[in-house]
Amino acid sequence: MDAANLVLKSSSSSSSFFSKIPCPFSSPKPISRAPPSIFTLPSTFRPLVKCIQASFPSIPDSIKISNSSFTCSAVTSFPSQSHPHAHSDVSSSSSSTKLKLLISEFQSLVEPIDRVKRLLHYAALLPSMDASVKTTENRVPGCTAQVWLHVSLDEEDKMTFLADSDSEITKGFCACLVWLLDGAAPDEVLALKTEDLNALNVVGLNGKGSASRVNTWHNVLVSMQKRTRAVVAERDGKPHSEQFPSLVVTAAGIQSKGSYAEAQARFLFPDESRVQELVNVLKEKNIGVVAHFYMDPEVQGVLTAAQKFWPHIHISDSLVMADSAVNMAKSGCQFITVLGVDFMSENVRAILDQAGFPEVGVYRMSDERIGCSLAEAASSPSYTDYLTTASVSSPSLHVVYINTSLETKAFSHELVPTITCTSSNVVQTILQAFAEVPDLKVWYGPDTYMGSNIVELFSQMSVMSDEEISEIHPLHNRISIKSLLPRLHYFQDGTCIVHHLFGHEVVGKINEMYSDAFLTAHFEVPGEMFSLAIEAKKRGMGVVGSTQNILDFIKQRVQEALNRNIDEHLQFILGTESGMITSIVAAVRKLLGSVDCSSEGGKVSVEIVFPVSSESVTRTSTSSSLDQTFGEMRDSLKVNVIPGVASGEGCSLHGGCASCPYMKMNSLSSLLRVCHSLPHNKGELSAYEAARFSLQTPKGKQIADIGCEPILHMRHFQATKRLPEQLINQILQPCDNGRSSSHN
Repeated sequence: MDAANLVLKSSSSSSSFFSKIPCPFSSPKPISRAPPSIFTLPSTFRPLVKCIQASFPSIPDSIKISNSSFTCSAVTSFPSQSHPHAHSDVSSSSSSTKLKLLISEFQSLVEPIDRVKRLLHYAALLPSMDASVKTTENRVPGCTAQVWLHVSLDEEDKMTFLADSDSEITKGFCACLVWLLDGAAPDEVLALKTEDLNALNVVGLNGKGSASRVNTWHNVLVSMQKRTRAVVAERDGKPHSEQFPSLVVTAAGIQSKGSYAEAQARFLFPDESRVQELVNVLKEKNIGVVAHFYMDPEVQGVLTAAQKFWPHIHISDSLVMADSAVNMAKSGCQFITVLGVDFMSENVRAILDQAGFPEVGVYRMSDERIGCSLAEAASSPSYTDYLTTASVSSPSLHVVYINTSLETKAFSHELVPTITCTSSNVVQTILQAFAEVPDLKVWYGPDTYMGSNIVELFSQMSVMSDEEISEIHPLHNRISIKSLLPRLHYFQDGTCIVHHLFGHEVVGKINEMYSDAFLTAHFEVPGEMFSLAIEAKKRGMGVVGSTQNILDFIKQRVQEALNRNIDEHLQFILGTESGMITSIVAAVRKLLGSVDCSSEGGKVSVEIVFPVSSESVTRTSTSSSLDQTFGEMRDSLKVNVIPGVASGEGCSLHGGCASCPYMKMNSLSSLLRVCHSLPHNKGELSAYEAARFSLQTPKGKQIADIGCEPILHMRHFQATKRLPEQLINQILQPCDNGRSSSHN
């Protein structure tokens, strides 16, 4: 049982990369270098970008800048008081006309790097906000970079937008959107659709696939639109309050409350031809699939359906993925495809090698890096400093979140004896360590929210009775809990910006409108949401833990309701990443479908509520290849899915609103491409293959060996409920930090 439940019964450049370069629209052939910009930022307060001596065949005459076919230059300048309406022919055009102009410009940039350079150029043109405007209320959620947006109506009822970011690429996105929408009427702002921006994809997006890939454009636009609605409602004297969005699942089907992202719901009923294509290639080539809960809904929908026809598909949290891969290898799978972030494929590769299956190929789903902000935090200089402090304070144990790279685990283990943990076993791991090693100091990282929540949990335990504490851990009492608190440390700089969505606004609304609902929360949520979930658990109405803990809790409560055999409506607040909805809906529908519909028994409905502020909503594109009819059942659904807050099991967001964009790099098309290429075209997949670490640690050990050791320590603890003797010896003999590659 989860311990928490027991307690409660790219770029930073700021300069332009170009000045004078050929204008793309004067030549029918694409050029290799980035052409100059062709729009001007609004002249009321922003710098101008003037394209001189250029013609634009596809642009209306009313906004052509020149009729010349000569080359042009990007010239940046700031408007003077004597020329306040420079280039008004462009800046006064409609947003749709401006968007066509911007799309034409981006489509002329053949290479992704040229689009990046263009965004960096625009970033340099957008002035920084005054510090007084960079408030928490003006933050745009869902971005790792800080983004601020200020929205107002002017005297003519036109929208005014101010935006800024501490990321230059994101700032470039903001500059484009401000240019598009500043000065527009509210209806014009609200009419712009996120899918309209798909042609503006930049880094690693390839201009294809789900709109979940176009994260930054969507985040800022949706925030602009949300705040536009708010200021218009305020102008009209209308109250701006509404319930959280939700899905209601019954034995008869699914219905929605809310008006967003029906694309996610329709993927619950995937295209049968895509399912069959995947099953056929997996069977033919003996390929196993391990995937994280937070996959794109299209991927999860197909994988869930394919599981009925191929047993070697497993969807879970990160802990179980490597174990499942080993079981697949034992069953004869020759290849394992990993749908997750890079540290997950690293772990699968390393554990397969440790289990004696080095010949089994392991493949990622992208030729680009699939990162994770918490994993990056654990490899930062500040984390090294944190561990260096721990290394001179004996006896010490480093408890590191499983969602970190193998390299980080290896380097950490050489500095401080290390054991990995998950969100479901971290509390028991720490308590057991304190019980077994006198005067131990524990250093947890890198997730700051989880560390803070652990401290809060232990603080609450310190005022419990000894009997209550012993139910959590039999070797502890009030005195021991109080004594360990000063010796428990956690890293202070490893958070995910999207967690702020579970701040006071959301908590206040939950308290006001959903006080009688079941409350689920991942261990990584901020303290306010964590405390709320703790209180719910005390009343038997909540769970705090991992994604698997949350899924199990919902299934348990639904089964209990079915057993009561009465009409009942269960409402769950979902405090984790939106990708969980596919697994939750599948599990709930299976339970509800097990009941005889012809019987006179009670009817149970299950509502999954997404507790997010409205500004955290991002729309999904309707341009997906799956925008075809999926059958009568799918067509009859009018389902809207709003993402819940994301922790990504440690992954942060680079632009995705409550949805980990790194996880969304694992597309269905990539999975099929990898599978079809195996085994004869493995050479083409070299960038997709999970890396083996041939490098050595600073002390001359193999990274793969030393990095696996903390994982094996955790597995020993899970099996025996005690720390391995080898780890205890390492803690008590800190001078021997060479870490043996042998294991108990």
